[in-house]
Amino acid sequence: MVTFENDYSFGACPEVLAALVDTNMEAMTGYGEDPHCARAKELIRQACETPDADVFLLAGGTQTNQVVLDMLLAPYEGVVAAATGHVACHEAGAIEFGGHKVLTVPGHEGKMHADELEQLIDLFYADDNHEHMVFPGAAYISFPTELGTLYSRDELAAIYEVCQKHEIPLFVDGARLGYALASPECDITLPQLAQLCDVFYIGGTKVGALCGEAVVFPSGNAPAHPIPRIKQHGALLAKGRLLGVQFEVLFTDGTYVRIARNAIDMAGRLRALLHERGARWFLESPTNQQFIILEKGEYERLGKQICLSFWDTYDEDHVVVRLATSWATTQEDLDALAAAL
Repeated sequence: MVTFENDYSFGACPEVLAALVDTNMEAMTGYGEDPHCARAKELIRQACETPDADVFLLAGGTQTNQVVLDMLLAPYEGVVAAATGHVACHEAGAIEFGGHKVLTVPGHEGKMHADELEQLIDLFYADDNHEHMVFPGAAYISFPTELGTLYSRDELAAIYEVCQKHEIPLFVDGARLGYALASPECDITLPQLAQLCDVFYIGGTKVGALCGEAVVFPSGNAPAHPIPRIKQHGALLAKGRLLGVQFEVLFTDGTYVRIARNAIDMAGRLRALLHERGARWFLESPTNQQFIILEKGEYERLGKQICLSFWDTYDEDHVVVRLATSWATTQEDLDALAAAL
């Protein structure tokens, strides 16, 4: 079946897969201590314009969120996120499982507002009982957000200013970072992102890799002893070269943004198609995820021909459905969707 279910249905982009085959019989040191990982990390530093950055290659997104936040937070601290943020709603309590509470502020089309982050922090310290409560120890956003929306440079700068004022780190989840950077509406470059947070990661799993995420501490500010902490969370691959080879390819000759641009181009055509068909919008995003409202019967009928993603119940007769494009989406996929609609 044709799929718009998510942006990780396919394996790896051809360039990555070819490199994995070509390097398959190279005997390499384990746990990321190989030349491919070293080269990938240096290419990422160059792309971010952060020569002193600490870079770590981890297995997947949930592990990355859990590892980074466990590194940043003291045992009595939690992380502040939008109520719609990935760590708050779509990670099965992974952060809480690791011993840290997720503290939420309202989500505005997926985005956190700087003034509401500051209000939460101020109210916490104004409470005489705050020593008996979970401290706001870090802030988390995703770029793009869980709903495919983008922070402007000014919005991100405002959030970071609040974090710096209150001396808490800002962590940016970049699982779909390529689709943000490739969007015409994005006014933040990768080097600028590196200047507007304390740690972020570059998602590979959803953007052309078989698996893997690259964590970047831009100022070389990683907490002490990161490797054992990564390993404790099951996020350190013995065959670390698998991640190194993939990111080496993705950050050579602009491959990462180039393949991500296909998802954005296809998303534009998808939006036009849905407008032509008179779709009822829940949220139209500038990146690769689009959200429409379907009558339940229509959703069930369409689901027999096209793989879709249920997002939420809208009312007793309607559901919210997500359609996602990716680096692998084709015009033929869109034609099949048009025919099904």
